[in-house]
Amino acid sequence: MAVRISRAVLEAIISDASTTPTVERCGLLLGSADHVTAWLSVANVHPEPDQHFELDPATLIAVERAARQGHGPGVAGHYHSHPKGSAVPSLADAEAAAPDGRLWLMTAQGECRLWRSVAAMPLANDGTGALWLSRFVEEEIDVTD
Repeated sequence: MAVRISRAVLEAIISDASTTPTVERCGLLLGSADHVTAWLSVANVHPEPDQHFELDPATLIAVERAARQGHGPGVAGHYHSHPKGSAVPSLADAEAAAPDGRLWLMTAQGECRLWRSVAAMPLANDGTGALWLSRFVEEEIDVTD
């Protein structure tokens, strides 16, 4: 299933990721499971932001609460950058992923790729010889104008 995301949202996320190229930037993807309508940059509160990310829990809770009360879009997932890698899930991403079907948009070096978290599967080869815990399926991005 392709997930619709506007070109403006993708470009804004890439721009956000480039503001601090040595640390992982992160934020929320807002909308639904098949249509991201907006994004929100969120502070990375992880103690090692150059290698990991953790969304500011207060912001996440506030956005989730507003959506439940009908005062904003729902959280479809989140995005984060990989300043030293590629736009594919890392082992740390796989270990942190809940099998909840949420979207994980990853950006690296100006590229965006979209993944959906799923139930854990056995280790799989990603084509480069590196092993990663396959807790994601890649989703096609339907870029809209």
